[in-house]
Amino acid sequence: MNLLALIAVFFIEQYQPLAYRRVVGEPLQHWADFIAQQFNAGQRSHGIAAWLVAVLLPVLALGLVYFVLAKVNVLLGFLLTVCVLYLGMGFRQFSHHFSEIQLALRLGDIERARQALADWQGRTRELLSAEEVAAEAIETALLAAHRHVFAVMLWFVLLPGPCGIILYRLAQIVQERWAQQDAETGDFAHFSRRVFAWLDWLPQRVTAVAFAIVGNFEDAIHCWRNQVQQAFAKPESAIVLASGAGALGVRLGGDRFAEGEVSAVPEFGVGETADPDTLQRAVGLVWRATVLWVILLFSLGLAAVVG
Repeated sequence: MNLLALIAVFFIEQYQPLAYRRVVGEPLQHWADFIAQQFNAGQRSHGIAAWLVAVLLPVLALGLVYFVLAKVNVLLGFLLTVCVLYLGMGFRQFSHHFSEIQLALRLGDIERARQALADWQGRTRELLSAEEVAAEAIETALLAAHRHVFAVMLWFVLLPGPCGIILYRLAQIVQERWAQQDAETGDFAHFSRRVFAWLDWLPQRVTAVAFAIVGNFEDAIHCWRNQVQQAFAKPESAIVLASGAGALGVRLGGDRFAEGEVSAVPEFGVGETADPDTLQRAVGLVWRATVLWVILLFSLGLAAVVG
């Protein structure tokens, strides 16, 4: 059933792309902000209580609804799973931004590429070179593929019905929103950061392994083992970026000028600098990793049936 739900969502998404930011992202951000307003007094204990209400309570409620529907009719439970999966994952949340950047760079329209990247990331990128735009587009796409596809798929498999999907997505958005407020509110976001780091620990490594298998395995593992420790600024994304860059044979990261200051970004990967052709290879890497996942799910389902 999990494989059928994934295939159904892939087809639905191709015909009716979801406006993720408006339909899912912004409402869940408002929900996270509302809970923070009710609970946030700057203490870790308040953050724990708020996380239980903001994340765990909706997961349990959705799980109860799913089991009731599945008990009444298996098809109803399947339809609920497809709906939640459609809202919680998908390529189209980021692929149109990536395609627009790729087209602009191929046409030599650097201004359009910068603007497309700025719209995607939500920050100004007016001083980036064409190579830096390409590199940042690949970095953002690899992380988006991890957060919107592979991590969601893993938790979808690990927990029954749609519970894993909503758990991962809510935990991600809650920790991001509360972390933005943490400088002003003390340790309120500490628990949400710790829990999401735990939830994302296995998915990061599964994504990295998938990139290595479908790309340049030797370079991916080399970058994973030797470059991750330098990424003290963003350790949560280092494994995915290092493995993805190595699998593609491209160099990512490096110092960049953004929003009036130079940002120090750890360097990942080996080989050439990013260009429009590298962007196309990145698309292929993500799709091959997705096919690998589908084959794995099919094999697991077949083994369960035979068993």
